[in-house]
Amino acid sequence: MLHIRPATAADSALISQMIIELSEYEKLRHECFADEALLTKHLFGTQPKAHALIAEWNGAPAAFALYFYNFSTFLCKPGIYLEDLFVRPDFRRKGIANALFQRLAQIAVAEECGRLEWSVLDWNEDALKFYASLGAVSMSEWIGQRLEGEALANLAK
Repeated sequence: MLHIRPATAADSALISQMIIELSEYEKLRHECFADEALLTKHLFGTQPKAHALIAEWNGAPAAFALYFYNFSTFLCKPGIYLEDLFVRPDFRRKGIANALFQRLAQIAVAEECGRLEWSVLDWNEDALKFYASLGAVSMSEWIGQRLEGEALANLAK
């Protein structure tokens, strides 16, 4: 039986562990600095910067989705950006990812959001097929950009 619930501060260690598992799946463990204390601060502190959902299968932690709100100037509406969704291998092919996307869509509609967006690694064919089955469209004309680390610090000076 599947149960999806909002994450709480008590889930910080679990979310941190699943982020590490996700980074290993994506072959990006060397870039992952998941930290329980930082998750607690930024997800459950006085000014949360993001939100998370936990999916449990027969009481066992099976998946998580971490998202935050953004804003579309063209639509003049908020949106949801899904930063990460990860289903542990033993729980795949049970409809959990679909249920998490459905819950995120419900949140987006309830919050009058104009979009639900996310990124996917170009080699993840299974994910791309799944997203297409949801009705998602690829935004291939947009190229993601990022400032981080030293470049971000230098620009902030």
